[in-house]
Amino acid sequence: MEALIIWIAIAIIALVILLWFFPVALWFQALLSGVRVSLIQLVLMRWRNVNPKTIVIALITGTKAGLHLNAKELEAHYLAKGNVPKVVNALISADKANIPLDFKTAAAIDLAGRDVFEAVQMSVNPKVINTPPVTAVAKNGIQLICRARVTVRANIKQLVGGAGEETVLARVGEGIVSSIGSAETHADVLERPESISKVVLAKGLDAGTAFEILSIDIADIDVGKNIGAELQMDQANADKNIAQARAEERRAMAVALEQEMKAKAQEARAKVIEAESQVPLAMAEAFRNGNLGIMDYYRMKNIQSDTDMRESIAKQ
Repeated sequence: MEALIIWIAIAIIALVILLWFFPVALWFQALLSGVRVSLIQLVLMRWRNVNPKTIVIALITGTKAGLHLNAKELEAHYLAKGNVPKVVNALISADKANIPLDFKTAAAIDLAGRDVFEAVQMSVNPKVINTPPVTAVAKNGIQLICRARVTVRANIKQLVGGAGEETVLARVGEGIVSSIGSAETHADVLERPESISKVVLAKGLDAGTAFEILSIDIADIDVGKNIGAELQMDQANADKNIAQARAEERRAMAVALEQEMKAKAQEARAKVIEAESQVPLAMAEAFRNGNLGIMDYYRMKNIQSDTDMRESIAKQ
């Protein structure tokens, strides 16, 4: 009895391994769905580390949708780490929406890291992208804060190698800044916000991107700071600081010049005092030599007294 149980267990294990290597149920399901795939192909897929169920389900889905898919192409895309079900769903959606899309293009888009199924859906149902607040200044110096809604549709041909949403938003923001900056006054922009959309759309901002811009709608415009007035105030403060610095420089130069003149005056007074100290010695020498008489001395003293008197009167 124990031997029988062991043999039954061995038979069950062998049957499970056989069914794993030979997915008969999957082959039969494909056969009933009208997909021609041999049992050997399924076994070889297993040996090549390909999930046969993923390939067969994709073939069945595509066949029922009217597509003609190649099992080898699906297997190759699976081995390239691609998302086979998403590619097949994208092909079905594109076929139903009359969007030209072949398997190679869809596989390339998927391997490039983009969601090919979402791209097809975006081609049918355009996506609205809200831009962050864009700050710009009109010619009269008034700041405007603008928000826009960009309606885009996926460009299937540009999905591989085309720029993404960030580039579109950056270009739209640049166009808004350029449009507002060219306006004479901020009131012109507030009166005709649609002029921004026209100018931005005319620039062809979707060139080289994975999207086609359908419309740009200005959602909101807020008035910000008076940048022109602030710049003028900053310039006035800067001019005042420069003037103060130059005045301080001139004052310092004047003080230095005054100190220099005082030093020279003190030096001159010192020389005068030194010269005056030599006068008595010269007069004594003149008396001894007979070059100066007593009357000459008194006349000199009278002249000196008269000079001192005139100086004192002048000072009063």
